[in-house]
Amino acid sequence: MVAIVVYSCKDERAQAEAINLADVPLQTVENMFAVQTSNGRMEMRLEAAVMESYDKDTCSYDLFPKGLKVFAYTSEGLLETTITANNARHHKSKNTSKESWSVFGHVVIDNVIKQEVMETDTLYWDRTKQEIYTDCYVKMYSPDGFMQGYGMRSDERARNAEILVPFNSFGVVVQDTTSVLIDTANFIGPLRRN
Repeated sequence: MVAIVVYSCKDERAQAEAINLADVPLQTVENMFAVQTSNGRMEMRLEAAVMESYDKDTCSYDLFPKGLKVFAYTSEGLLETTITANNARHHKSKNTSKESWSVFGHVVIDNVIKQEVMETDTLYWDRTKQEIYTDCYVKMYSPDGFMQGYGMRSDERARNAEILVPFNSFGVVVQDTTSVLIDTANFIGPLRRN
């Protein structure tokens, strides 16, 4: 009986020694919900199914292997931009204050207010410059037409997106002036008076 107990403990110890702790997350958060506010007003909201935090000698980083959703709001509290992606990485350098975000795998940037939707494979966010950018193929849909090309630069809210090398794009020359566009994300509805 003693031999069986000693042998089984020896097997578990060998398995534990085989694990490389540098490859194991220090922290795993499920159903993450984070809010960034300024003066009591929500600026951004982040939702993710899983976040894994890792710590190396020179940097630390967070992985979002099941994707994430970012919601950005105007100073009036209206939903302005959403970004969704299948994967993401948040990288922080220990020696400098450098910080970078990259999202990849069917990235969709939706500026709700301008009604512009962009799709790409990879997107980077530079917090210090407050811009988002990519060098990959980009498709952009808007009420004014369709654009596609390689590379895109914009502010972090996707208010002024510019495709750097456009091709085969088309625009809408005549628009229906009687159509009514409703912002369904920020629409509250008519107020009922009693």
